[in-house]
Amino acid sequence: MEEAAGKDRTLRAEGLVNARDLGGLERVDGTLTPSGVLFRSDNVDRISPDGWQQVHEAGIRTVVDLRQPGERQKDTQKRPTWLTTINVDLDGLENTGFWADYWNNGLVGTAMYFVPHLNEMPERAGAAVSAIVNAPPGGVLFHCMGGRDRTGIIAMILLSAVNAGTEEIVDDYLETVRLGDTRAASDNRNNAESLLNELCERHGTTTEGAFRTALAGFDLPGFIKAAGLSESDRAALATWRGSVVETGVSPSGSEPPKGT
Repeated sequence: MEEAAGKDRTLRAEGLVNARDLGGLERVDGTLTPSGVLFRSDNVDRISPDGWQQVHEAGIRTVVDLRQPGERQKDTQKRPTWLTTINVDLDGLENTGFWADYWNNGLVGTAMYFVPHLNEMPERAGAAVSAIVNAPPGGVLFHCMGGRDRTGIIAMILLSAVNAGTEEIVDDYLETVRLGDTRAASDNRNNAESLLNELCERHGTTTEGAFRTALAGFDLPGFIKAAGLSESDRAALATWRGSVVETGVSPSGSEPPKGT
């Protein structure tokens, strides 16, 4: 179901400060991405019992956790029995050769690592995408710790797959940046966004510019092929689990299945 343009997409769940529906964004053909299908957020271990009730009321039934195993081991809260959780380690820290160029220098906190990561380890994001599009019925929420960059990579893929407009995709990423003070307060720390922007500037860009460059350089068909996504994965991705009726060519480069 489409939502009116400009509608607040915030997912209000007690404990989350950076959570929203990916629905309601304008696509290239003028239609909107469907609401109630895919959601992004910060760490769900912060959700209170009342917050989980709010998540349930939003129609979400599956969480795809993009964090590293060590991060998950620090979780302390019980999750409701109606929830399906799927763990996908997006980072792949065992690939030390790749991370040597992005971890200790802070670039892991910027979009400058997005496309290199997708090129080096496409199977990681491919596993996350496959988990999302093949989840049990109901809305799917994917998250990392802050809901900024790992979640940002997956959101970029999902929104590109249904031809969301460039400015809409950029603005969705920047919404997390705009929430910097709120996110920092929830972690009892200082807002690092200005420092991250300064880091980007030292590399000749900005926080926004780095993401725009990543989005412009993202080869969706190439990623789909490199990630080894199946035909059913491709169809589910192109239609957001059957919620989008495609009128053009699917991301796989073939005509979309009829009747989706």
